[in-house]
Amino acid sequence: MSNIGKQPIPIPKDVELMQNDNEITVKGNLGELKQVFHPATTISIINEQVVVTRSSDDRQQRELHGLTRVLIANMIEGVSSGFQKILNLVGVGYAADASKGIFLILNIGFSHTIYFEKPDGITFETPNVNTVIIKGINKQEVGQVAANIRELRKPEPYKGKGIKYADEYIRRKAGKSIGLAE
Repeated sequence: MSNIGKQPIPIPKDVELMQNDNEITVKGNLGELKQVFHPATTISIINEQVVVTRSSDDRQQRELHGLTRVLIANMIEGVSSGFQKILNLVGVGYAADASKGIFLILNIGFSHTIYFEKPDGITFETPNVNTVIIKGINKQEVGQVAANIRELRKPEPYKGKGIKYADEYIRRKAGKSIGLAE
């Protein structure tokens, strides 16, 4: 048995979970998520807990067992508390502004301003000009939007300038050094 897949998922009081064959719908304070799962896994709701089981020990079913359990757990966590990613802008003149409606405005060292359109279900916050907080209920969407923004100006290893995750460590390289002439 999968160590992750065999653990039951507790359902909080403020979350409503509905099942229709292989489709799971989760409703909570922050919104609603739907997902269709592979028919090889059996999803059952027992005593305010979700239990995921598999029918055999085939490789594909073992892989799907843990994956299905984690996806359902992320759906429940997303509609109850949500997910967030924090990005830091490092560089002279780098700034972000999320107060202009549906766009995140980024000044990241190019000759022009970048307007990053906000996807549905995602919110941007800028507590200061060098920090962007990306929030949403779908973990995959939050991570993908953060990766897309980071891709605009990846951090470089010499000065560390660019867009980086708040918990990311940038390995720095030494610059050119002048050697003694012999």
